[in-house]
Amino acid sequence: MPLPSQPTDARRPRAMVIDGAWRALGPDLESLSGPGGAPLTRTVKLIVLPLIVRPALHPDLAVDFLAPEPAARLDALIRESGARLVATAQWFTLLKRTRRALGVVAGHPQDLYFQRCFELAAEHGEPAAGAGALARAVVEEVADADGGRTVDALKRYLADAAQQARLEGELAVAWEGRLSVPAADTAAAVALAGEVLEACGGAEGPRNSPSYMSMVEAGHGELLGRALWAHASGVWGRGDLPAHLGLTKRQLPPRPEVGRGASTATLPAPLDRTLFERLFVVLQSSARREELPTVPELVGREVGRSCAPLGLYDESLRVAVLLGGQLAVGLDPLGIGEPAPGHTAAHRAVNSRWRREASVLRARRMTVSPHPDPDGGVLDALAQDLRTPWTAYMRRLWVRLHGRDVRDAPLVDAASAWAVLDGVARSVMMDHRARVRSALRTLSASAAPTAVPEAAVVAEAAESRSA
Repeated sequence: MPLPSQPTDARRPRAMVIDGAWRALGPDLESLSGPGGAPLTRTVKLIVLPLIVRPALHPDLAVDFLAPEPAARLDALIRESGARLVATAQWFTLLKRTRRALGVVAGHPQDLYFQRCFELAAEHGEPAAGAGALARAVVEEVADADGGRTVDALKRYLADAAQQARLEGELAVAWEGRLSVPAADTAAAVALAGEVLEACGGAEGPRNSPSYMSMVEAGHGELLGRALWAHASGVWGRGDLPAHLGLTKRQLPPRPEVGRGASTATLPAPLDRTLFERLFVVLQSSARREELPTVPELVGREVGRSCAPLGLYDESLRVAVLLGGQLAVGLDPLGIGEPAPGHTAAHRAVNSRWRREASVLRARRMTVSPHPDPDGGVLDALAQDLRTPWTAYMRRLWVRLHGRDVRDAPLVDAASAWAVLDGVARSVMMDHRARVRSALRTLSASAAPTAVPEAAVVAEAAESRSA
């Protein structure tokens, strides 16, 4: 779909420029594209930005909105790489086929192979004679590079009955060893969180706030974690929200268990997960598993981490949970609620971005309309997610912070913390957009061909606003 017309002097979202240039390359990029033809998020993250755009060398292309001249150069960079991208798509298809033939299941193929395929395309062009043997060598090399840090290795390690019993005993001791404290007054911590978010969300860009380091040094993240154990209430200034904001389905976080299986489709809330489920996500999502500790080390550290406040060791990451909670309770994509207590510049920035989404505009109309959803409730279920956005936000934030904790990657200042908080907000927004588009495509396909259902109109609007 062509880009909507833009005034010649208008700044354009960088993501929109990438989308337009990508679609202009033609239909041979299916394995690197989503169902609507736009580049996959991982395609942009792993190929387009680091290998084609290279923002470190072109800082004027590193911003979210581009003036006409940088936008034209970005468009040209992507179009000039068209042949290499087509070859990359062909290599990726070949490597996936080879991976299946070899029975390799660990890791996400896009994370593992996207950049390798771009390298293969640069060196060899499109797959030709001998490509099968080369693809096999690459798949085997990547599989060996993880040093046994795989879900299968984790499953084997935890399958031993004696190992299970030992770990269950260690979990019981660690859980009972938690300091019992009464429900703490978290008002001061939440107030400082508001100051940090005000500094980070300003129009001039994120600023480091001394309040952030004050929170880390005072252990305010740990304070929140202990408040959850003590069943605190009213933490966020709203009596209708639990202090854990959906990080557990229980009234109180339960003692972790060892576990022996996991499924991405049925993962429980973060603080309800077993050791296996917690490490399953880490191993599945890691592009560079060779940088992780070995499986026995991972399991040993996870015993203590799972019984620590908020299920995290590092205090800067716990503070990020507190900041994320303060941001999450003020998320209002539909723009129909009263401003939450402690509303900050960060809230205004994130909510404003979200409210411009075509799918959100549709959901808002459904919310305020006295008539039921004409599409049989499919979109109403997705609109419900926008009425309670904090659960999806906190779940994704915790997973991201847990991955950093496993890798010993703290958040050293407010700016780095804001990069994670804002990145999670964007990720949740894009995921919701993708699910709405999928529902709209299904509804449009089932509609009468002579009709032009509102779903199709909204889908077209959503495509044109792709970011």
